[in-house]
Amino acid sequence: MKSGPNQIVIDCRWILPQSSGIGVYTRELVRALLSVSTQEEYHLLFNNEYLARRETARLPRRNADFHIWLVPWSPLSLGGQIALPFRIWKRADLYHGPNYMIPFLAFPRKRQGSPACVVTVHDLIPLRFPDHAPRARKSRFLTFFRFLLREAVLRADAVICPSNATCRDIVTLLSLSQKQRSKIHVVPEGIPAGLGPDPVKREKYPLVLFVGRRDPYKNLPMLIDAFARLRRTIPQARLEVIGPPDPRYPEAEQSAARLRLGSAVTWRGYVPPEEMIRAYQRAHAVVLPSRYEGFGLPVLEAMACGCPVVCSRAGSLPEVAADAALYVDPPTPEALARAMERILTAPSLSRMLARKGISRARQFSWERTARETITIYRRVMHGAAAEAVP
Repeated sequence: MKSGPNQIVIDCRWILPQSSGIGVYTRELVRALLSVSTQEEYHLLFNNEYLARRETARLPRRNADFHIWLVPWSPLSLGGQIALPFRIWKRADLYHGPNYMIPFLAFPRKRQGSPACVVTVHDLIPLRFPDHAPRARKSRFLTFFRFLLREAVLRADAVICPSNATCRDIVTLLSLSQKQRSKIHVVPEGIPAGLGPDPVKREKYPLVLFVGRRDPYKNLPMLIDAFARLRRTIPQARLEVIGPPDPRYPEAEQSAARLRLGSAVTWRGYVPPEEMIRAYQRAHAVVLPSRYEGFGLPVLEAMACGCPVVCSRAGSLPEVAADAALYVDPPTPEALARAMERILTAPSLSRMLARKGISRARQFSWERTARETITIYRRVMHGAAAEAVP
């Protein structure tokens, strides 16, 4: 019988110098796990020594122990697919892949005993809407992407997804059987502790904020068009776009130039987490006109900071925002412009949305995410150990 703490490997190679999405999820989950775990020891897998030291220097050292695994392979490398399984077999009771690209050879479909495998699937946007990111690698190699994603789901002992919308997509788009569906667990993501409103920092001029990548499903060019319409009635309005530039998708910048918005639009690029809080606190509204979202962290982060949210009803957004957002369905330039104008000119509406948003955001935390994730870890490790008994 096994003695000592359970050995958990978490693949932290998805944390990048300018992380968003999966990188943020990985970082915040690890931080919360180390705060609440009592029976586990963690091995954090990195392929960049600088990032490993930077990230682990910020981690709590209260309950669970952790160690750094430094490897030379990226998550997508062939070398890692071949060599990494041996280390996992030797050292781990469980491997958690925060994205679908797991070391597949470590987890054949038919296996007995440990190590167990948990994989997180954040969304299936390339499969659901292949035209929404036409220049992304996933869209260009769609059949191969679907194969890898389905293999990861089938080989995993448990699959975590952040929303019921993503859960439905996994079942439908990957053609899972009833038995295979039972391994899927919906675990909502969280927001960092300490987020809160600061009315003193709110800008004197009407400021609208967009947070996200340039991928077409984010609908940023439509927001640019809507903002130009808004400026006809509120000429002092300003728009800040936060998110890394992407030369594959220049349409938003081209629209802003064509509409002669000039300095009315500020392209801020990547903004570190501590500055993001100030950005939310400064803004009068955060707008997400996405055609789809697997979760939508900016919605919760904005709400926690007391910033009203305008968003579409796509994907998980109604699930996350509930009745605390002003919805535009379907999003059109005219409808978005009207929604932004309502928030900027109706203080009572803005205050109501801010109040509801703060209340809604309190229902989500990374501690809750970590506790539900640990429950899944222990369940699948117990199952793997039971299978190993002759």
